[in-house]
Amino acid sequence: MDLSTSGGSEQLFQSLSHVYRGFLRGTCPRLMGGNVVRVIMCGVCGREQEEASWELSCSSMTLLEKISSGVLLHKLPTDVSAGWEEVLGMLFEDTDLMSQLVQQLHAEDQLVSHLAAKTVSRCVFYLLKKSGTLNPVWQKKCFQMFSTSPPGPALDACLWSLTEVFKKLLTGSSQETLRNLVAAFDGSIMILCSKLLPEEKTETTLDICTFTKSWTTTFCLFLDLLEVLTTSSISCEAGICLKGHRIAQIHFSALLTVISCCSEVFVRKKILLFLKKVLLQKFGDNWFPRDGMSFGLSSDMGLLTQHVVQAVTAGCLERIQAEPAAFFGGVQHIQDDKGPKPDGVMLRAVSLVLLKSIELQIQTGVDGTTDVCGLLHSLWDFLRRSYASQVEVTHLCCWISLLFGDQDDDLMEAANSFLSIFLITRRSLGLDGSAMSEVACVSGYNPHCHFVLLLQSISFDHSILLDFLISSETCFLEYFVCYLKVLTGDWQGFSSACSCITASHFGSHCDGKDEFRVCAHSSRFQPLLEGSSLHTGISLVEYDSSDESEESKTTCEGSAESAITKETLTSLWSESSLLPSDHMCTDVMGQGMSRMLDRAVLCLLELEQVVRRLQLKKLFPYNPLSLLKLLAQVQDCYQQLNSCETLQAPS
Repeated sequence: MDLSTSGGSEQLFQSLSHVYRGFLRGTCPRLMGGNVVRVIMCGVCGREQEEASWELSCSSMTLLEKISSGVLLHKLPTDVSAGWEEVLGMLFEDTDLMSQLVQQLHAEDQLVSHLAAKTVSRCVFYLLKKSGTLNPVWQKKCFQMFSTSPPGPALDACLWSLTEVFKKLLTGSSQETLRNLVAAFDGSIMILCSKLLPEEKTETTLDICTFTKSWTTTFCLFLDLLEVLTTSSISCEAGICLKGHRIAQIHFSALLTVISCCSEVFVRKKILLFLKKVLLQKFGDNWFPRDGMSFGLSSDMGLLTQHVVQAVTAGCLERIQAEPAAFFGGVQHIQDDKGPKPDGVMLRAVSLVLLKSIELQIQTGVDGTTDVCGLLHSLWDFLRRSYASQVEVTHLCCWISLLFGDQDDDLMEAANSFLSIFLITRRSLGLDGSAMSEVACVSGYNPHCHFVLLLQSISFDHSILLDFLISSETCFLEYFVCYLKVLTGDWQGFSSACSCITASHFGSHCDGKDEFRVCAHSSRFQPLLEGSSLHTGISLVEYDSSDESEESKTTCEGSAESAITKETLTSLWSESSLLPSDHMCTDVMGQGMSRMLDRAVLCLLELEQVVRRLQLKKLFPYNPLSLLKLLAQVQDCYQQLNSCETLQAPS
């Protein structure tokens, strides 16, 4: 194999191609290792006087990354892999390869700079995996950039590189290696953080020293680093937590300040999405294998929720402007007949951050003065301003469907938070039944209304509820079991919600705007769902299973004698499946409420039948006995209601 490094760029390209083809064929380079090293080094260094210098650099760095990745993945035969390891050892020990790669981080060409950062990250990861040592050249460069460099491409490359190394370590390396890396960068990361997020940052200083294009890019990369550091804190052993792990928590207040006064929409949105991930404990979801990990409420989480509540109380939502929605082609405004639509991603993030903060604040009971109703009304006012030209919402509970109708995971998280807020508030106020439902409706957190709206949005289709139940992508199982317990204990509240939602459905136009009405045939608020297949290995939610064995057997035996016969269900379904038409607006409201209640109960009973059949055939992915018991109680409540109505009916 001719691996000449003389003869110009064309000859060097040919030599690099020979090396790459040899690697793909699995050729052992032991006898030509020195030549391979020279070819790669010449390519990385490039020749400044030649126009093809950047192409040589990119080709060499790509080849180097491929070799180090292939060796780590153990895809090569043992003897071949040993030969390529020898080449890498010579590159790292006998040459100044890392110094040359680090120099490329300053390249004016952003493609070269980014490819250098990518290659450096792979080389650092290779050395950590093979020897457990951190490359001093790369470490020193990062320290220097974090301490002295202003926001710009060189700092961005170091930030991206460090973040990438963390991600690679989080997906399978030892906790000790990960902990050592955090410890090595602990001080320099804190310096960088104080530069980008001074603790006493005011809106005035923010306007003067930030919000340039360079600052925006650097700050967004810094947020990515915060996410991997937060993720690393849960991966390390209990009781071992460095300052670097807690940077995001220490500076929550500063992050909220940036949201309030930053003029860059993308920065505001990225911070909100980061805070949302932290509160929902979904940080690193795209690349970190959790393997069923669950995390309790920490003092840091309580600190974040406290800052959020304080910021909203101080009026920060009044300073946040929701921009019109954008699409992949850019930021061009998407309009319909009623003006530009607001950015749903940002509005959902704001809403979930506040809802989760309220929930966690009142759960801990640390601050007994949390004004739940005031905070929720601040959110509703913010949403009204954002949707000013779109809709008019008269029933506040309808906001949940308007905001989250096409995002199943966010919808379930919001419903779960509302349900938790309802239960805690009901306990603290000492209210029950219709009184509590009325209070909750006034502030938009009535779980009965939310559940009826959910059923409406899926057209009362029990198969969609079944998809939710067997999917691990949402927290529906946890929410559903908790809500069914509330439903069976407050049937009157559920009936009232059916009446309330029916009233919203029969609403009229006001002020020239469409009053928001969630109805079964509304495609705008119908979730886009994909069918889920029954499979094993799903992350399950444990729910109350006490006394389930004997009672579930009784329920199963008695199900055939149900008062709601198959014929009745079929008849009811054929009637209720008809879509509402215009002339129905003249129907009696009581009939509408009864119809809504019948459809809701029918959906739940059909779900019970399907789950029971799957369980008997051993096709359901987990033990559903407690769930079936709760669904049977719903049927009992419905039968009792019908019995009472029959007794009260005039003869």
